[in-house]
Amino acid sequence: MLNIQLTVNGELHTILIDPAETLLHVLREKLGLTGTKEGCGEGDCGACTILVNGKSVNSCIYPAIQADGCEILTVEGVEKNPKLARIQQAFVDHGAVQCGFCSPGMIMATCALLDENPTPTDEEIRRGLSGNLCRCTGYQAMVDAVKSLI
Repeated sequence: MLNIQLTVNGELHTILIDPAETLLHVLREKLGLTGTKEGCGEGDCGACTILVNGKSVNSCIYPAIQADGCEILTVEGVEKNPKLARIQQAFVDHGAVQCGFCSPGMIMATCALLDENPTPTDEEIRRGLSGNLCRCTGYQAMVDAVKSLI
């Protein structure tokens, strides 16, 4: 067991972890941030997408120890930031949320995409969301939501 320090949604945390723990486990089980979902546990579905130092990662396969000293943003942090909360509202307004399971990952992927490229084309939006799977909406509503933010 060892201690790591993370800044999660603007708050500094010192957490005792097992070196084999994933960042997803730390976020959900140790910090109670359950907005980040585990879908596949293999980094394929994107339900666990968060930002680590501004970059989109699959937290289900991201070693928690690798996040020591990093800045983490989860979907809970998005809702606290008025600039980012508009992303969530756009998903609601465009019907891009149905069951909601993939929504946190889609929203986090959108945060990363728009931070990197504030005016993406349709193709760039699709590529930016391509690591996230949805079984409900199809993807056009999500693309439309992102386009509304440009």
